[in-house]
Amino acid sequence: MRWVFKEVSLSSTIFGLTRVEQGQTKIRNVPIAVTPEGFWCCPSPVVFQKTVKTQNPLNKTKPSSPPPKTTVQKKQAPFNERKPPPVPLRPGVVSDDQRNCVSDTPTVSAPIANERGPRPKIESLPRKVAIEFGEPGTSDMKVVLLGKQGFCVKLSVHKKVLVENSSYFADKLSGEESDLSCLEIDDCDDVEIYVETVGLMYCKEMKQRLIKQSVSRVLRIIKIAEFIGFASCIQSCLEYLEAVPWVGEEEEEKVVSSVLRLQNEGVGVTPVLKRVSSEVVNLPKDTLSHIMELVLTSNEERGRREMKSVVLKLLRENNSLPSYAGSADICNETIYSSCRSCTDSLLSLFREAAEPEFANKPMDSREPVVKRIALEADNLSWLLEILADRQAADEFALMWASQQELTALHAKLPIVSRYHVSCITARLFVGIGRGELLPSKDTRHLLLQTWLEPLINDYSWLQHGCRSFDRKVVEEGIGRTILTLPLENQQSILLAWLGSFLKAGDNCPNLQRAFEVWWRRTFIRPYSETQGNTLQSDSSMTSKQ
Repeated sequence: MRWVFKEVSLSSTIFGLTRVEQGQTKIRNVPIAVTPEGFWCCPSPVVFQKTVKTQNPLNKTKPSSPPPKTTVQKKQAPFNERKPPPVPLRPGVVSDDQRNCVSDTPTVSAPIANERGPRPKIESLPRKVAIEFGEPGTSDMKVVLLGKQGFCVKLSVHKKVLVENSSYFADKLSGEESDLSCLEIDDCDDVEIYVETVGLMYCKEMKQRLIKQSVSRVLRIIKIAEFIGFASCIQSCLEYLEAVPWVGEEEEEKVVSSVLRLQNEGVGVTPVLKRVSSEVVNLPKDTLSHIMELVLTSNEERGRREMKSVVLKLLRENNSLPSYAGSADICNETIYSSCRSCTDSLLSLFREAAEPEFANKPMDSREPVVKRIALEADNLSWLLEILADRQAADEFALMWASQQELTALHAKLPIVSRYHVSCITARLFVGIGRGELLPSKDTRHLLLQTWLEPLINDYSWLQHGCRSFDRKVVEEGIGRTILTLPLENQQSILLAWLGSFLKAGDNCPNLQRAFEVWWRRTFIRPYSETQGNTLQSDSSMTSKQ
């Protein structure tokens, strides 16, 4: 089988063999892989684009490399059709009529040239490329592809092959047009892939031919195959896409969108889509619960730290998707189930550590309990962070504020064993101060009554033993939380704090800013009398109701 790549310039004048010696026409062979099945591989897009650019006709043409002997088959031409010996050539000109099915030979005749006018300057001519595929001697039909940027591709093909593989060509070549010998297809968006897709009709094992292709190129092939109704090619492309890895989110989105388009047209694409979707009922809930359990029970510090960060990031991405709102309640339920489990475990460990004989046990017996307390406290801090991001931490605040037994046991444990628990309290105060969670007034008051004193007692260790502890942020959160309460509650809490601060100094949170706000509200506000009248009016209206 002979493959000829003809690089020409199109104009209104044709110069034949008589002008070859003068370098007006350039014909060269390019190595194109040919299979025993008759499959051709289209040249690289660079080959197409090179001839579109303006070239200097005076430059000498470099001899092209000979085609590989194992892949390219040459056919001996008759004596009267043999080409002249190779000489340095320059680009010639051929008329626009040449893009139609006029001749299968790579040369043009002299008599036609005599009928044309003088040749215009070659610099002013549009640069175009014409390519011919197939074996003209055995084919019974021509398909001419007219692409953008002046691409003109002629395929020597067989009607039987086209009709058997393509519903598009079967329709075109049926009925009155069954004897059609040349078919033009205008405005081809992807001529290169069109040629390759038609070539796949001659290939028995299409999937094997797709193995070395990229995903993006196969998506282009499947688009052309869909257009011409090449069902077996579509199936081979889907088998390829189901097996090959997809690199990056952008490539995955392109594959899924292309496959979904085929699904809308009734093509079976389930094997490919199974990579990104599942038919199993309640899979997200069960899977999330299992992931949570694996992370919460891990004792390996590095893997645990990294997976906590990954899961938190992925859940944040889910929060930004509108489609995720329907399953938000299921996710929150799973997280709160883990919260209750961790709290129960923490309470059980506190009870064990608060027993009188626990202090007399050897270090090997006490150390595992202390490590588990730190682990469960860290778990609760992580779960609180997730709930705060999801704006669903109000229930956690109520659950933590109700842990009076845990608070009572807290005072019986050494500070080195218990201070991790105060990190949870500090994070709650920061969240309330930032408006990340909005628990009720009673919950806020109960939280301060239950956990502020233990937090103050652990404050020195929090500053030195907790790497993520930010003193200024925590103090601002505590102060803002106090200032959300009624004025009398602010007074009782801040006066109790003042006594601790005057004794402990830097080992106590500095709530001076909150104290100043409370002072001004109590002693300096000019509308205090009006506020009192308003409160009396509200109470009288309530009693009437």
